[in-house]
Amino acid sequence: MIGKLTGVIDQRGTDHVLLDVRGVGYIVYVSDRTLMGLPGRGEVAALYIDMVVREDLMQLFGFPTMLEKEWHRVLTSVQGVGAKASLAILGALGPEGVSRAIALGDSAALRKAPGVGPKLALRIANELKDKAPALMAVVESAAAAPMHSAVPDPDPAPLPKPPAQAAAAPRNNAVSEAMSALANLGYAPADAARAVAEGQANTPDADTPTLIRAALRLLAPKG
Repeated sequence: MIGKLTGVIDQRGTDHVLLDVRGVGYIVYVSDRTLMGLPGRGEVAALYIDMVVREDLMQLFGFPTMLEKEWHRVLTSVQGVGAKASLAILGALGPEGVSRAIALGDSAALRKAPGVGPKLALRIANELKDKAPALMAVVESAAAAPMHSAVPDPDPAPLPKPPAQAAAAPRNNAVSEAMSALANLGYAPADAARAVAEGQANTPDADTPTLIRAALRLLAPKG
């Protein structure tokens, strides 16, 4: 399976690019938004790849970020949402906009995508509303993960910590990851901090997805 491609853009189509990777040309389908953000011919580009293999078809779909790739994978799990509809949604809203719309159950925002009608938008919002915070948390956690040395320490010294300190670490991580996720969704730092703090006060032991979900509820328009 192909997970990522880095190469030179050889050709640009209306919905795809031809990516030359060491002499091998890959046709990669992308959203309008991604296509506009890619460099011109002869320039280097890197895309995360979702590879679809069927009996009579093999297609590659490209995404500039892991969050967008994961949303494509999740969107196409909904009945009635194929690759074309998923790319239309991501092209219209962007991955952060999709995260916000689905987390808040905003089917009207999803209808901005060409070819997505009211019934399909409502189905997407209902089926995926509980997946948005978890998906955002996984991507944020992966992005924040520290780089590890390729050569392990042969005799690492033990680092004992009191239980209270050890328990505090996951909570601190959840707060920072929730703050980062909300910032990526376009919320002002002050508003995000206030919502996360209130969410943590209500559920002190909340993990990252739970904290994101609680903060989004607090940030949702009232009425």
